[in-house]
Amino acid sequence: MGGETDATWWRQAVVYQIYPRSFADANGDGIGDLPGIRSRIPYLSSLGIDAIWLSPFYPSALADGGYDVDDYRDVDPRLGTLADFDDLITELHAVGIRLIVDIVPNHTSNRHEWFVEALASPRGSAARKRYIFRDGLGPDRALPPADWTSAFGGPAWEPVGDGQWYLHYFATEQPDLNWDNREVRDDFLKTLRFWSDRGVDGFRIDVAHGLAKQLDRNLPSQADLDAFPKNNGGHPLWDRDEVHDIYAEWRTVFNEYSPPRTAVAEAWVESHRIPRYASPEGLGQAFNFDLLQANFEADAFRSVVEDNLALAALSGSSTTWVLSNHDVVRHATRYGLPEPTQPREKPGHAWLLTGGVSPVLDADRGLRRARAATLFELALPGSAYLYQGEELGLHEVADIPPDRRQDPAFFRNPGVEIGRDGCRVPLPWTPNRPSFGFGTASAHLPQPDDFASVAVSVQEFDPSSTLALYRRALELRRRLFTEETLEWLDSPRDVVRFRRPNGWEVVMNFGTDEIELPRGTVLLSSSPLPAGRVPGETTVWLQQSAAPLPFS
Repeated sequence: MGGETDATWWRQAVVYQIYPRSFADANGDGIGDLPGIRSRIPYLSSLGIDAIWLSPFYPSALADGGYDVDDYRDVDPRLGTLADFDDLITELHAVGIRLIVDIVPNHTSNRHEWFVEALASPRGSAARKRYIFRDGLGPDRALPPADWTSAFGGPAWEPVGDGQWYLHYFATEQPDLNWDNREVRDDFLKTLRFWSDRGVDGFRIDVAHGLAKQLDRNLPSQADLDAFPKNNGGHPLWDRDEVHDIYAEWRTVFNEYSPPRTAVAEAWVESHRIPRYASPEGLGQAFNFDLLQANFEADAFRSVVEDNLALAALSGSSTTWVLSNHDVVRHATRYGLPEPTQPREKPGHAWLLTGGVSPVLDADRGLRRARAATLFELALPGSAYLYQGEELGLHEVADIPPDRRQDPAFFRNPGVEIGRDGCRVPLPWTPNRPSFGFGTASAHLPQPDDFASVAVSVQEFDPSSTLALYRRALELRRRLFTEETLEWLDSPRDVVRFRRPNGWEVVMNFGTDEIELPRGTVLLSSSPLPAGRVPGETTVWLQQSAAPLPFS
């Protein structure tokens, strides 16, 4: 971006998330792989992105989509080799694309050599102290140490057959690490250096708020855990102040490199707790998911932007903007469904549970709103995280048969959770079966027939396509972005209008009625514009004549 040094490239970068098993399959086994990503580098370059965030590619049993890691310093053989990884990063750097990789520090897989050793070692051994083992309750220790519930449903403690149980806050196959153990801390420093030495530019930190835990001899009940405040750094499991001691050590490692490696925290914490994760002494940046969760309303979007720009100013970092990722219903679908009416209701969740039958999805409206929201997002100061396939306008796939599903949430919470498979369905590159150009075999998750009409090759040369909109928006963004400033302008109800440097203005009409188009030269719009009007659910980028567009 304009005016940024190598050390600050991330501040206003556009980062494209790749879920590697669903991006491109080079060897025809139905699973995406690193050579497949390499084969699509020309496509990634044509989008105009600054970096890729690569979701886990490590050896894994796929109990949780790769977030159950067997070995943090290797590549899953189904996805390639370390040599393939080295070739990938070399070729990405050659076209000016940086690489961020996922680090999963809260837990390993149950196939990790440490956990295999722990199960083979006695109670109280050094091997078990790398994890969180506790004696069971009752005279024969046959009851769990506490009645805690896993994030994926079911109990959070698992017996190992000798009276001890281990904590797995997520899937049974994901035992939590003990971050009070110096060996654990040192091993992750080694991992950070391993990938940094190979040229990785940054890291996305999974469950960044969960590493530090305070587990006394008498564990609280689930009810007591739920009642603990999460706003003061004292919760037994989440967002403890001590977690920042870990990240201070990581920052020392990051700063050993030139430019320093960057990091972004996935930290679901109270808003006033975010700046410490994003501080220069810590990870440097933290995800902000507020826009992803906001209703499609002018006041909601504006409040999210104001709040998060203020939080970024407190840390000295830049904020992040996200509309879709591998964990949530795609935003083209969310915006075509009725908005949630209950607090904490996950957008699109009820629709998914019916297999996409009820309520009825207004797919056209959802895509229209998604295109408008994307232009709003890409015009904001800070970095934007895009999720693979959103540039094609892909919708969530709701009707995946039970025997084809993979997400542990579906199996551990039947009838309550449907899982996240619907946003992880492999991408369509061409309109042809068996896998729409994803590979030569059927994909590991079933692709719907309507993928044929939105495949990359179908949209490639259509100037009205969603792919064309993304490409043009990213091209303009690269030329327009300078200072991280924003000025709100007066606007009617249901409209948000703001000005960026270089005389660039953004108007988003959240309502359904047309409004008058402000004066200025139209650079881009998310929907066609009738003469002098902005349709409902449309965003327009304008250039004021007094400030010429800085085309190179």
